[in-house]
Amino acid sequence: MPIPWIAALKIIPWGDVIEHAPKVLAAARKLLDKQKAPSAPPPVGTPLDPAAETPSLGELHKRLIEARQLIDQQATAQQQIAQTLSELAEQNARLVDAVQLRRVRTRLLSGVAVLRAVGLGVLLAR
Repeated sequence: MPIPWIAALKIIPWGDVIEHAPKVLAAARKLLDKQKAPSAPPPVGTPLDPAAETPSLGELHKRLIEARQLIDQQATAQQQIAQTLSELAEQNARLVDAVQLRRVRTRLLSGVAVLRAVGLGVLLAR
């Protein structure tokens, strides 16, 4: 039987969620800032255009350096995304563990309540 949404929302440890929210928000903002401000790629002439002048060795070297910088920036952004996803996965795992713990505690307390009710019924029946 699936857990109703209201019950699921009640058993989430919101204290932990609120505690970790600033870290997640900061990482997300950092990621968005990096995505919003990409450096403009240098204009590249079409290599098949016979009318275009052949770039000089210095120009080719400059383009190569710019391409390497772009690749390094992409690698850094990818690493940050992977780290953020890893942190989110860890937090998700902690939430799942906490929900499971709450579920076990609820079952245990329900069993204790039933036993108390039976015991009280037995005492009142005497």
